[in-house]
Amino acid sequence: MVCALVASGLAAEGAEWRHWRGPDFNGSTPESGLPATWSKTENVAWSADLPGPSAATPIVSGDLVFVSSADAASDTLFAHAFDRRTGAERWRKTMGTGIRRERLSNYASPSAVTDGRLVVFFYGNGKTAAFDFGGRELWSRDLAKDLGEFAFGWTFASSPLLHDGRLYYQVLQRDVPVQGRGKPDGPNESYLLAVDPTTGRDLWRQVRPSEAVAESREAFTSPIPCTTPAGRAELLVAGGDCLTGHDPATGRELWRWGTWNPKRLGHWRLVPSPVAGKGVILACAPKREPVYAVRADGAGRLTDAALAWVSEAQPDVTSDVPTPLFYQGDFFVLSDVRKTLARVDPVSGSPKWIVPTPGRAKYEASPTGADGRIFLINFAGEVAILKADDGAVLQVIPMGEERDDQIRSTVVVAGGQIFIRTNSKLFCIAKP
Repeated sequence: MVCALVASGLAAEGAEWRHWRGPDFNGSTPESGLPATWSKTENVAWSADLPGPSAATPIVSGDLVFVSSADAASDTLFAHAFDRRTGAERWRKTMGTGIRRERLSNYASPSAVTDGRLVVFFYGNGKTAAFDFGGRELWSRDLAKDLGEFAFGWTFASSPLLHDGRLYYQVLQRDVPVQGRGKPDGPNESYLLAVDPTTGRDLWRQVRPSEAVAESREAFTSPIPCTTPAGRAELLVAGGDCLTGHDPATGRELWRWGTWNPKRLGHWRLVPSPVAGKGVILACAPKREPVYAVRADGAGRLTDAALAWVSEAQPDVTSDVPTPLFYQGDFFVLSDVRKTLARVDPVSGSPKWIVPTPGRAKYEASPTGADGRIFLINFAGEVAILKADDGAVLQVIPMGEERDDQIRSTVVVAGGQIFIRTNSKLFCIAKP
């Protein structure tokens, strides 16, 4: 697969889900033979109670499932490890008190990440810690204290990346304090930070400048690794009105394209992370704006000549929140604002099909591709399963509780199991 991750040990990781976008960092897995149907009781290997909601995606490695949560009753953040076979809670760590600063999200939104030996949790207040699989803390720190409180009007929610022996954090923030948050004496710099995953010590910090203004400097995206058609390793970063590629060893910016915001509107925060496939890299402009496909292997400041296509002629090919999926050689773009799912040719940008998403609730969790199917979950916890070939809806399975809302955790597939996280439950779906 061109411009997707090429890494040693990838085949061994295929039965795991170590990063929030899966083994290939694009939302897909080659697994097959998954259960054809299930319910809250049918084909449920186990379910585990969670103390409260989080947008964090379950992370699966070895015999453990890792997930963050926020308990409103005790105003506490937690890191959990569950037994993959039984659902028993192996360990739980208290990660601090104070779970939110606004009603739409909480500090437990970033997903954990693992390399199969240690697991790193990160929270929107800046607290982060690494544990071995037995639950022993290896190190902990507070990025907001070390490098300055995050200058976000909303709640910071970027997930870390653990790749090729380095742990990466991305903070794309405002250049001035907002609502009392951020360095009062400046400067508030956006940056990429690489640390040693075994010690938590900084390896380098790369400032990422931006011409965006106000809220448009805020990005809730996460860094994504990519190997280009020419074989160059990169970190992809989207936000601040532009898309950039960076040297994973040093953080040095290799290229930059932008912008989807030529008028420099001040309210275009970015949520979808970049995704790569077939030699192009997708960046989804916010609100109801187009998707931009940038050709890989660029260098320096790129003009619009570097664009392979733009979805302007297809208004349903857009995404304000979900990160697109690359699966079976195509992109699948889930639009939370247009209420559609589109299968898009990566070379031409032409949709192969566009279908409405089922049900009335909003879909903000990113799509997952596996076993010839596309898995979606909406705010109410309804899991929609569509055929990848033609977009036909196969099933809609309610997994949430009566009052559940704002469920945003992506469906995970690992080792023949499907993991579904609602506001109060973690389900493991598997054939008997």
